[in-house]
Amino acid sequence: MRTLMTLCMIAATPLVWAGATPAAAPAAPTPAAAASNLPAAAPVKGEVLEVKDVEAYTYLRLKTRDGEMWAAVGKAPVKKGAQVTIENVMVMHNFESKSLKMSFPTILFGTLGGAAGSVPGAGHGMSMGHSGGAQVVPAVDVANIHVPKATGANAYTVSEIITKAAELKDKPVVVRGKVVKYNPEIMGKNWVHLRDGTGSADKATNDILVTTANQARLGDVVTVKGIVHANKDFGAGYSYKVLIEEATLQP
Repeated sequence: MRTLMTLCMIAATPLVWAGATPAAAPAAPTPAAAASNLPAAAPVKGEVLEVKDVEAYTYLRLKTRDGEMWAAVGKAPVKKGAQVTIENVMVMHNFESKSLKMSFPTILFGTLGGAAGSVPGAGHGMSMGHSGGAQVVPAVDVANIHVPKATGANAYTVSEIITKAAELKDKPVVVRGKVVKYNPEIMGKNWVHLRDGTGSADKATNDILVTTANQARLGDVVTVKGIVHANKDFGAGYSYKVLIEEATLQP
């Protein structure tokens, strides 16, 4: 775990395609759990020393082999003394929870693994931010997505934007797709993963990240207008070869 945290601090993460999930991600701005298609960090196991519940999250002070640390998961009936595993781990530094009126130099965000992960609110996608609020969301079925291509000027499919990233860099695009992941208020933006049925999961060309001030809901089909950026490194494990920023979302 100490190694994981050190890696996050120096941000020594190679670039990955959009649609892959970060090893360690800023959980912030509502507590932020970022991400679903970037390689997740190793699970963390420990004994629960303290439990603090807020509206949609459970904060856990854990005793692990690397010492004590705090973690946050979707709200779950965890008891002091329980042995738990935190999966899909992402690390946030200098996180402030307004709900708890506490600041954490380092905190882990993730999902509760094992049998505990089957309780309501655990084991699902989780979005959190600095306000200490939260959104626990179910997974979206991505098996049979077929969204017609947007029309008009600058219209592309998801796959076309990813494979033509160098050509489209810093240019406006329009793309239509289904929201398969939504993380609100991460670093002051809402992060949306979009798929339209084009591209290949094996080649990581089927999922594009969009950052926007607009809100979205899982499963919505939306039209996105934004600017293609390439080789963007946000630090703390968030690196992308291609994404769409400054985007607006419309039904």
